[in-house]
Amino acid sequence: MGNTSDGCHVWAPASPRIRWDVTVDTLDRGSYRMYLRSMRAFLVDTIATIAFFTVVAALAELLVVGLEPKQVLIARLFMVPVMAATGRPYGLWRDWAFARLRPRHRVTKAFVDIGAFVSFQLPVYLASLAVVGATVAEMLAAAGTAIVGMMILSRPFGVFLELVRRKAGVSAA
Repeated sequence: MGNTSDGCHVWAPASPRIRWDVTVDTLDRGSYRMYLRSMRAFLVDTIATIAFFTVVAALAELLVVGLEPKQVLIARLFMVPVMAATGRPYGLWRDWAFARLRPRHRVTKAFVDIGAFVSFQLPVYLASLAVVGATVAEMLAAAGTAIVGMMILSRPFGVFLELVRRKAGVSAA
């Protein structure tokens, strides 16, 4: 908990990147600009994640799985909070992997995207299966299929994320 200038307590998560208790009065000009850049990056990564995976998953659910449009809509609406919660953290994770490994060629960039995506999204996917009551055997079976899908989608999503960031004027972390 933090204090505002009037002494009231404000909830603030323990994150060095995003501060929810910031007011114009508590920041100097440089800090405020940094805060705005951070919030803009959060919004860009989150919106890019929701847009990309809503379209891709909806098409797969309609054309491959055979769900009815109403079922697809419900499934996609259910996933928006998950994507909103993981969009920016994944963007930061991906940025860290690229900064650490510094791939220079298209093939190595693809491998870094695959590694970053699978290492971040697979635990999220398995946790969501555990929450809905899947057994360990079911989760392991689903993980194999999920890894293949993640490997296919990771580089296209990475390229899409870079494009959206560039268009929005947001750089990697």
